Amino acid sequence: MTSLKEAFPNLVKKDTLLEPSELDPFRNHSNQMAALDYYVSIESDIFVPTYRGNMAKLVEGHRRYLGFKKTILLDTKLVVKLIDQYKNGTISWNQFSTSVKEAHENHVGNPTTRLVVPGKPKEEDYFYTNPQECLSIVDGPSHYITS
Repeated sequence: MTSLKEAFPNLVKKDTLLEPSELDPFRNHSNQMAALDYYVSIESDIFVPTYRGNMAKLVEGHRRYLGFKKTILLDTKLVVKLIDQYKNGTISWNQFSTSVKEAHENHVGNPTTRLVVPGKPKEEDYFYTNPQECLSIVDGPSHYITS
């Protein structure tokens, strides 16, 4: 975590934004704590989900709707492989860092055409992650999509 904190000194979560006394009323209410996480994730400069569950997909779609705020979608299999190589000395820190950056340069939540597979809805892109139909009608200087 030290390297991550050095690279991103403004790394925040709800526990670092609020005093413990401000969080206390929410602690026994998981839905309210999740709502706080959601707001922090929506408003952040960069969002990197550690788990690709429904909340991360909703945040990703909302960030796209808000003008394609940077969302880095980790290739977890590759990252684990690279971490193993770094830990066993097969690659250096610079090689590790470069490989992670290169692998993720196109994984930043850019606009894409939503994949629709007729008759196979489970193979389609999750609507909330990529709400193309909503994005094509949004106006304004920071909102765009090419169709």
